[in-house]
Amino acid sequence: MLHMKGVSKRFTLHHQNGAELRVLQDVDLRLAPGECLVLDGPSGMGKSTLLKLVYANYQATSGQIFLRQSDGSELDVTQANPRALVRMRRDTVGYVSQFLRVIPRVPALDVVAEPLVDDAANDPAALEAAREQARSWLTRLRIPQRLWHLPPATFSGGEQQRINIARNMIKPRPLLLLDEPTASLDTANTQTVIELIGEAVERGAAVMGIFHAPEVGAAVATRRIDMVQFRSIA
Repeated sequence: MLHMKGVSKRFTLHHQNGAELRVLQDVDLRLAPGECLVLDGPSGMGKSTLLKLVYANYQATSGQIFLRQSDGSELDVTQANPRALVRMRRDTVGYVSQFLRVIPRVPALDVVAEPLVDDAANDPAALEAAREQARSWLTRLRIPQRLWHLPPATFSGGEQQRINIARNMIKPRPLLLLDEPTASLDTANTQTVIELIGEAVERGAAVMGIFHAPEVGAAVATRRIDMVQFRSIA
């Protein structure tokens, strides 16, 4: 599903006379369908940076990132044009980041349903089916019904994160990236997210994740990797 080949990332600190911060060096890893790869290592080892490289929020300094798309074709994320990246994010890669970024004033129900709406354009029945799926996800993640028609910006941090999870997992995509998805959740909702990850792996998704709680990583991992080996010391 994913092959990172010789990937390195460094940042240029322009406010510090162009000094370079080398974060990752020569990352080589593969991720297969039906795997949940947990990225281990202390803070500052480049775990979130690696996820952002796969999602193309960051551009790799060197190396290649090959991704098998939902139509079976292969994409080198490091060379992809903007349109190809939009298609990749729409159809192939789901990304639960640490923060919810949505259009202000849009109700939570529509925020969660939105990834399915592209497939339901100009079809009222399909649009209602997308919203019905969104209702199911909101219920499962314990978002009170009285909040469904309010914008998530008014929610607590834990509620916003559950909206984030629902929005980015509602559409089954072949690859799922998770950046500390349970960090602000209580025990019951953490267990629900563990179950959702297990269901994604069971249907054949490839999952790569960072988990602040060791017990969560242990519960979902089929394989683990220590990011220290990819940390540049220069």
